[in-house]
Amino acid sequence: MPFSTLKLHPNLLKAVKELGYARPTPIQADAIPPALAGRDILACAMTGSGKTAAFLLPILHRLMDKPRGTTRALVLTPTRELAAQILEDLNELAPHTPLTGAAVYGGVGMGPQEHAFRSGVDVLIATPGRLLDHFKAPYAKLDGLEFLVLDEADRMLDMGFLPDIRRVLRHIPARRQTLFFSATLPAPILTLTREMLRDPAMINIERQSTPAVGITQAVYPVAQELKSALLLALLKRGDMQEVLVFTRTKHRTNRLAEYLVKHGIGAERIHGNRSQAQRTAALAGFKSGKHRVLVATDIAARGIDVTALGHVVNFDVPLAPEDYIHRIGRTGRAELTGDAYTFVSPQEEGELKSIERVLGKRLPRVTVPDFDYSAKPEARLEVPLAERIAGIRAKKAEERGRAKAKAERRATPGTAQPLRQHAPRSAPKPSPNRSGNRGRPR
Repeated sequence: MPFSTLKLHPNLLKAVKELGYARPTPIQADAIPPALAGRDILACAMTGSGKTAAFLLPILHRLMDKPRGTTRALVLTPTRELAAQILEDLNELAPHTPLTGAAVYGGVGMGPQEHAFRSGVDVLIATPGRLLDHFKAPYAKLDGLEFLVLDEADRMLDMGFLPDIRRVLRHIPARRQTLFFSATLPAPILTLTREMLRDPAMINIERQSTPAVGITQAVYPVAQELKSALLLALLKRGDMQEVLVFTRTKHRTNRLAEYLVKHGIGAERIHGNRSQAQRTAALAGFKSGKHRVLVATDIAARGIDVTALGHVVNFDVPLAPEDYIHRIGRTGRAELTGDAYTFVSPQEEGELKSIERVLGKRLPRVTVPDFDYSAKPEARLEVPLAERIAGIRAKKAEERGRAKAKAERRATPGTAQPLRQHAPRSAPKPSPNRSGNRGRPR
């Protein structure tokens, strides 16, 4: 089915054609017609399925004939990266229209975002926390809002944003069209949909969240302490060109990126402790090819959209099967193909079995020829958390002990104090006058 059958505005179809999209993905084909008809949408859409265009295209179509100067559409999303990505997608879909958009998220100045409110851009894409910050000011009014999108709703639940979402709802009109997208539908999300949606069109609601069909998955059994060496070996063999690597902690992200750079691999990192400018620069460098490897925590599992990304590596097995699906969904996007490799230590076999139960199949195991699986690691990638905490506590105890001993020495009478050496005092010079100001008037 070609895009032309969806009855979108000709200027939108022109942009879609220029982007090289000949036909809609399944989620687009299912969601766009009822959205164009003004119905609420509840869609269970896996990552990489093309859902961003599934909600942007009908909204842009319906905004074409609306009066300008007032924000009519709001997209709520869990992360800064995803907000920036949606804005980029909007700009690619709307070059032949007068429609404008702006992203509102933390980590950057509020001035340009305030300007977006005051000027009334057509579409705001926002994270809940920063949006609530703006709502404290009188300029942040969305009284003319007609369209609301909740994207990656289950991720917002995971990040604790549901109370913020309910607070946002109090600032926008109750009469609106709502488009609700979520990769999974846990009970709290279903409760929220019942509160927000009116007779929604149910899209792919019965389908379990599964990886895109174009993703080839494989498991690499390896000792925890040899994972860094294995990744380096695969990179140096040329098996992978551009790679998005997921780790479990920020500390491991930093250490792995440093390890790769030390061994001549262009790598950057992205996680929650990095500033927005650093995260944006790292992602831009990865997309442009400046960095061959981007090492990330799960903050990047949703929101990174790299055209034709060939490989995703789970350096650490994710704790939840849903996170596995979202991670590997960064490749094989929009019906393209890609490879997803998971490094599994003996300690992580339990998490892997949970993932395989959800997938309904056993993933193939791969052994790399010529890799020394019995080699001694160069150094530990990460000091265990308990050990780090114990070290911090020991250091603090040592500091307290020194401070206590010093205080006791000061408080004990007769404690010998080190003598200070003073230079011999010279005889005072006579003053020229009684005031001591060498004749200057006071």
